[in-house]
Amino acid sequence: MGGAVSSCAGMVCAFAGVPIFTAAAGIIGIAAAVTAGYAYTCIWNKVEKVSVKLGVPCGAGGALASIENVIEREKVQVDKLRSEVDQLNIQIMLSQRQRRNTEEIIYSIRDAVIVIDEGEQILLANDTLGELFDFDPQAGKGKTVGQVIKCPEFTNILRQSKDSKTRHSKHDITISKPDGARIFSCIISCIYDEKHNICGVVSVLHDVTREKEISQMKNEFVSHVSHELKTPLASITAYAEMLADGEASDEATRTEFYSIIQSQAQRLNRLIEDILNISRIESGLVKISKEPVSITLVIRDSAEMIKSYAAEKNITVHAQTPIVFDQVMADKDMISQVVINLLSNAVKYTPAGGQVSISSEVNEMDNIVRVLVTDTGVGIPVDEVERVFDKFYRVKANNKVAKGTGLGLNLVKQIVEKVHDGRVFVSSKQGQGSTFGFELPLGVRQSS
Repeated sequence: MGGAVSSCAGMVCAFAGVPIFTAAAGIIGIAAAVTAGYAYTCIWNKVEKVSVKLGVPCGAGGALASIENVIEREKVQVDKLRSEVDQLNIQIMLSQRQRRNTEEIIYSIRDAVIVIDEGEQILLANDTLGELFDFDPQAGKGKTVGQVIKCPEFTNILRQSKDSKTRHSKHDITISKPDGARIFSCIISCIYDEKHNICGVVSVLHDVTREKEISQMKNEFVSHVSHELKTPLASITAYAEMLADGEASDEATRTEFYSIIQSQAQRLNRLIEDILNISRIESGLVKISKEPVSITLVIRDSAEMIKSYAAEKNITVHAQTPIVFDQVMADKDMISQVVINLLSNAVKYTPAGGQVSISSEVNEMDNIVRVLVTDTGVGIPVDEVERVFDKFYRVKANNKVAKGTGLGLNLVKQIVEKVHDGRVFVSSKQGQGSTFGFELPLGVRQSS
């Protein structure tokens, strides 16, 4: 009896490792039978019942072997589950890393980017967008776009794109800022889940203000060029046709027609040359030959060239020629053109009997040389002073005083600032005259 009980106790120990509730119930029954002092046969019957519940044979040690097989199968299943859990953990780590990388990419984009969910809550926004709409992107997460972005035009576009379920759309929006209005190209893309339902919206705003300004400038440039070319061409064509038709019956009339055609052809040639020079400078294709140039000598030579033109209008030209070191590294022909343009412009807009003066001064502390051209002419209205260096811009109040293409001062600006790293400036009082000037870096003084 004691051996049977011992054997049964061993079986009890074997059953205890089986993670099955039916086995646990059977083992509890066996323990109760032993405690109550039942006979070996009764205990064995308990074992048989447990075996039947487990669906394993019982006899000559078969029960224990079958239970061990069940345990082994459970262990294999547990190992398989553990392996799957490990794989899932690895996938979760990779997904988190990919998400962080994606966020870093979005945060590093210079354009403004925002991602919202189907409820218009902000999932992600980079710093550029935060600066644009004046809010903290991190603090804005989880809030709706309407709560943090106070731009109805933009939020309405996001909402309309989400509601219309348009996959991609593009809009131009204007956003007012303290430094002026800025234009953005807003590209919106809807995000779909596996069931083709919208689960979010991505928007990228690219600042196209400069591109729009350049496009407008190109349109204005073409318009001005067409107008400026049309005027002299029309004169040349008209007088040439009159000559061909024999309308100039005497030599004096023919000479007058020839003179008009010649002056208009020269005007056309100057216009084309100015346009080409500006275009070459802006595109970087102009050939530049820099060498040590004395500004004093350039002023002297240019003043001599302009004096005959000034004498025709009874205008006096004064040229100050100080004996100082005022050499600059420059293209002499270009700088001479700058000085001549400023002098001729001053003479052109100064009434008869007026004065034009040109001077230079050296500032060794700032390492610059400054050239000033002052006239007693008609002057420029305050609201137009800043625009006189623009292409084709002519002061409306002075259109009747003198003719021009509006390219001379722009060419001055291009040569001084783009080619020689200098600066142009102007000051004027309407009815009292103007002062145009430019600054250039001084060259290196040669030691003796």
